[in-house]
Amino acid sequence: MVRRLAVLLAAAVILSGCTEQRLFAVRAVAAAVPSLAPFFEEDGSLGTDETKLRPEQAHSGLQQGNTPGLYGGTQKPKVCDVDRLKDFLTDPRNRQKAREWARIVGIEPDRIEGYIDDLTPVLLRHDTLVKNHDYKKGKAVAFDALLEAGIAVLVNDQGLPAVKCSCGNPLQSFDKDPEKISVKFEDGNKKWDGYEKSDVVTVKPAPEPLERIALIDVDNPDQGINRPVGSTGENDEPFDATKQHAVPRVAGMTFDQASQRLSELGLAAAFSDGLPPGDAAVTGSDPGPGTELRFGEAVTLSVADDGEEPGTPPKSDPSDGPTTDDDPTSDDPTSDGPTTDGPTTDEPATSGPTTDDPTTDDPDTGDPDTGSPTSGEPTADRPTTGEPTTIEPTTAVPTTPTTSSTPPTVEPTSAEPTSAEPTRSEPVTSEPASSAPGSSGAPASGESAVGAA
Repeated sequence: MVRRLAVLLAAAVILSGCTEQRLFAVRAVAAAVPSLAPFFEEDGSLGTDETKLRPEQAHSGLQQGNTPGLYGGTQKPKVCDVDRLKDFLTDPRNRQKAREWARIVGIEPDRIEGYIDDLTPVLLRHDTLVKNHDYKKGKAVAFDALLEAGIAVLVNDQGLPAVKCSCGNPLQSFDKDPEKISVKFEDGNKKWDGYEKSDVVTVKPAPEPLERIALIDVDNPDQGINRPVGSTGENDEPFDATKQHAVPRVAGMTFDQASQRLSELGLAAAFSDGLPPGDAAVTGSDPGPGTELRFGEAVTLSVADDGEEPGTPPKSDPSDGPTTDDDPTSDDPTSDGPTTDGPTTDEPATSGPTTDDPTTDDPDTGDPDTGSPTSGEPTADRPTTGEPTTIEPTTAVPTTPTTSSTPPTVEPTSAEPTSAEPTRSEPVTSEPASSAPGSSGAPASGESAVGAA
């Protein structure tokens, strides 16, 4: 019996060890190395990669598609020949390839041309995980791939790689655990200079559709490029990528709103433990508001945990708040957090996400909790929603409750000040161009070559 138990225990240990060590095979795809079974013959006529671009060190393994500087651009012509790709896939002789290509993308074959028109050519600046597709025996065959930095791809309006330019292969998002991969360098794809497994990137969709993508000029890293989505370089607008931007106050926003606001300023949103839900309440940032950062630098966002009040700014948020060009309405509530009244009454038209965001989170989290401990006051019928947890409400302040779930019956007009509701939709829709940094007002380079990436 003892011997049998020992054998069973040893087998259990072996099996558990195998389970823990199981890794997902990922095929390395080096820049300018032809695929063995591409949709389009890689003869250089459809697109070319940048072979001298070393992978950048990633600030986060997961990055959203609206991250400023996630991709690179160049003014070199025909890095990705979009017109040639459309001609190839709409040619009746390639009907079967077009069917399989459209099936992977998730559209009907007759929509291929319009779909490609909405894609944007860029260059990868990081070694990037994707789901790639070969074309074998009339079928698209999926395989997990690691694309080397410098490879030219077409991205969609969520910032996701959609097509590998040199071969026309359709791409999808990597859907496995990036921490459990085993990269295979084979079939001529030798390990490239600068490869570090810790710097591999997986791209997640931007929280909102992009109107333009903020790129780094790979030939001049001090210059950025604002490229409208669906264009190939002819409407590029250069900007100074060395200009610094102040971190805005993000405490009280949702994660998506904070990410959007940072992106508008040319800053990247980072997160320490996986991608939080879009509606997760942000409690602070590192570095804090007012810190000057260069284009593309990362701001790590912290979100509310269980038992933590999302409307309460953390210690890392200094009371002086951001500068006026980043968060115009944050001056008033700096000492006691965002309020439901201040930002919504004098909201400037250009600051959408930052002025309205605090009003969307505070009523649900900070107010009910802070009202309970002070219910012994005579003013319990008139909740002090305008005063967050850091200040004791007084009988003189709560004269205009806006977010209480049980407004006083003595003042029937108390529902009118709830102007936070009409303004909740403004931050998201007022500036949908999530990737445009604050310096995008630089003069446009209208003479740039068509087909640049």
